[in-house]
Amino acid sequence: MLHNSLSKKLLTSVLSVYFVLTFVVTCAQIFAEYFNTKSYIRNELQTLQQTFSGSLTRAIWELNTDQSITIAEGLLAIPMVEGIIVRDDSGEVISQLGRSLDIRELYSKQLVQDAAMIEDTPSGLFGYTFPLIFEFSGRETQVGDVTLFSSRDVVVSRIIVSIYLLVGNAMIKTTFLILLFLLAFRKHLTRPLQQLTEQIETVEPDAIEDTRIRLDNQEQNELNVMAQAFNNLIAKVVEYRDKLRRTQRELLKSNEKLDQQNIELEQEVARKTSNLSQAMMDLQQQKYELEKQKLSLTEEIELRRQTEQELLAKQREMQRYMDELNTTQERLLGSEKMAALGGLVAGITHDINTPVGISVTATSFLQERLAELEQAHSNQTLTPAELAQFISEAKQSTELLSSNLTRASELVASFKQIAVDQASEAVRTINFKEYLGEVIRSLHPKLKHTEHEINIQCPDDLVLNLPAGAISQIFTNLIMNSLIHGFEGVKHGHIDILVRDQDNRVLIEYSDDGCGVNAAQLEQLFNPYFTTKRDQGGSGLGTHITFNLVKQTLGGEIAVSSKPNQGLQYFISLPKDLPKPMQMFN
Repeated sequence: MLHNSLSKKLLTSVLSVYFVLTFVVTCAQIFAEYFNTKSYIRNELQTLQQTFSGSLTRAIWELNTDQSITIAEGLLAIPMVEGIIVRDDSGEVISQLGRSLDIRELYSKQLVQDAAMIEDTPSGLFGYTFPLIFEFSGRETQVGDVTLFSSRDVVVSRIIVSIYLLVGNAMIKTTFLILLFLLAFRKHLTRPLQQLTEQIETVEPDAIEDTRIRLDNQEQNELNVMAQAFNNLIAKVVEYRDKLRRTQRELLKSNEKLDQQNIELEQEVARKTSNLSQAMMDLQQQKYELEKQKLSLTEEIELRRQTEQELLAKQREMQRYMDELNTTQERLLGSEKMAALGGLVAGITHDINTPVGISVTATSFLQERLAELEQAHSNQTLTPAELAQFISEAKQSTELLSSNLTRASELVASFKQIAVDQASEAVRTINFKEYLGEVIRSLHPKLKHTEHEINIQCPDDLVLNLPAGAISQIFTNLIMNSLIHGFEGVKHGHIDILVRDQDNRVLIEYSDDGCGVNAAQLEQLFNPYFTTKRDQGGSGLGTHITFNLVKQTLGGEIAVSSKPNQGLQYFISLPKDLPKPMQMFN
């Protein structure tokens, strides 16, 4: 009895493939039905905009909240609408009914400017949001927005009958196909195979030439071809048996010849033995030569050992040179830092000279006018008109003195703090936005002769505790690189600094619209001594210092992207709190 029937395996394989194919096709049809229905619901949500937006817009424009809520309830009564949110022009929710998402997480307090789809969420909701535009006197005014929500449950409820029909159709076709395959396999495969097997089992080895297989089915199929092949095999076996008998007789004759050849072989062995003795003597001679070669190799090994010791000495000397090179590099970084501070001093000094010079001039003028007034008073020639004129001129002079001295004081205070920060790595608490303003004011001498603009977007209440000098030097290097490299040949350049407060990190995006760099230069941008202005005095340490300050001093991350003629962007991520080892070190 067969336990592993070929027909059963074939039937199982065919039906398994059919089951899998049917399952996949059915699932694909269900998914297609689901997505078509979902698309239809989305189109219906868009259609509702044309139906209800006019009345809802007028109700909000007229501040008729009750009517707005009534319209919203009417929309919620539509079976496909699961929820609705209506907001006014200030972003405040007028009505929020049914299942919905937090509109503030989707759009904050800003109104939706254009109609947009809300994709699927983990809760199963999706929807459509659109603005409410009221036209009055030829002008369009946005009075709010509306967000309609539907869900997967609505889609499933619409296609549930189609799903039942698809599954039932697949089950009926599968059952019919199983019965058809069982009957076909039994008729065309199982019975002929069983008949073939029974005839093969009755074959007698002693009377094999009288064995022939015959099938009832005379069709020219694979089983009949197998039976004919078996019959041909029997005929060949009979032929080979006759040949075997003839071969046995020839083998006996060959054995007699083999005995004769054995005698001749023994004689040949004796002759070979004498030759082997001569070969042993030759091997002894070769052994002596190998010993001489071994001695030569020993001397060569000793020479290589001496060479290795010399190489180790060279390696130690190279290590000493590397240590000296690292020390020199650290000194160069310090020199670059002090050079930047010197440039800051020179620029601030020139900037302070202007308000101080104006103040000196105003003071001299006021002293002269005061001396004239005193002389007129002594000579008793002072008139009320002269006194009024002096008072007016004195007011103008004092106002001029006050404004210019205040300007000079602000420049000195800003320079003092920035200079102290750049010269040390002390940790202190700063308002990030105000400190960026101080850094930019310290660069005013470099910026005032250009038409470039710097825009800062930063939360007003962002307060950090970190080495302020690192922040000052980072933005000084970035801005100076933009001025020197990015805006070469650019008259009106823009620098945008976007600062975002995100959980425990501060995200900074610095970008300019300068000439940018190519891919080869971008890969080497943070490498020390790499510069495109070496012939103009560039040191190539600015971006390298910036990279080390972000990574090592502040414990953050920095990345850069750029394309030729499309500007350059830096992406910096800093922790709000420095790691303890960095704070202790500072």
